[in-house]
Amino acid sequence: MPVVSTQNAEHYVWGGGCDGWHLVRQPQLSVIQERVPPGSAEVRHYHERSHQFFFVLSGQATLEVGGEKIVLNAQEGLEVPPHIPHQLLNESTSEVIFLVISQPPSHGDRIVDS
Repeated sequence: MPVVSTQNAEHYVWGGGCDGWHLVRQPQLSVIQERVPPGSAEVRHYHERSHQFFFVLSGQATLEVGGEKIVLNAQEGLEVPPHIPHQLLNESTSEVIFLVISQPPSHGDRIVDS
């Protein structure tokens, strides 16, 4: 089994300047490392099936979950069950690097919450 890192993982760009790397991309499990610069955010959404766990590696992220803003510092995480609207924001002055672990994978399971 090969060692995986952001140097060799499949990379994608989202939200006009944010990065993601697929560290694990299997039919039943997804592990993605993401980088979010200051002032950036994802679109508020929810998932029909995917259970997600967000874990901050460095920086400070704000995770809005069901209308409540929760600040996550480095080495802190939060689980988001299916059907719960959520949005990750970087309201700090430094970039945020975090893992999002989804079971099953969340791609194709995202519904924008307008």
